[in-house]
Amino acid sequence: MKNIIIKNGILLRPLVAEDATDMFHVLNSQRDYFGQWLPFVEYTHQVEDTASFVNASLALPEENRERVFTIREDEQFIGLIGFKGTDNDNHKTEIGYWLCEQHQGKGIMTEAVKALCLLAFEQWNMNRVMIKCAVGNCSSKRIPQRLGFTFEGIERDGELLTGGIYSDIEVYSLLKKEFNHYSSIPIR
Repeated sequence: MKNIIIKNGILLRPLVAEDATDMFHVLNSQRDYFGQWLPFVEYTHQVEDTASFVNASLALPEENRERVFTIREDEQFIGLIGFKGTDNDNHKTEIGYWLCEQHQGKGIMTEAVKALCLLAFEQWNMNRVMIKCAVGNCSSKRIPQRLGFTFEGIERDGELLTGGIYSDIEVYSLLKKEFNHYSSIPIR
């Protein structure tokens, strides 16, 4: 995988083992904020917990590995985005993401999701890209709404959040035939 330049110093860089420390420190510094929507935060207590996730992801054979990118602004780690649950037989995948609170509202995640849609549809021949957001996570759901994804409905009790609370999940999708071929995003 290669780096993807998004805009003005924003870069998507493929996940590497050395990213675990930066990831942990960002999650730990905003534990209450991220803990609302990311169930794994509750179980992430030390760098080794994050390193275990990263190493397990990278240990998979290349053909089975989900593509995950760090989001960086001027080389500083500010978030994560990637594919998950990819089904190559049926040409569909899901995009998951999170971004530091202070970097939200600047269009960074919208551009990052555009870049991954471009990869999915134009390079990997996917037919369907899905985004799922917990009901109430307004920042997250604005991304698919802004990009023309179709709201498909609610997955009842679709995710177990911190504290053992189930959350309904809003499901959005975009099909290849609906894709607007966003302006070219340089991949290096």
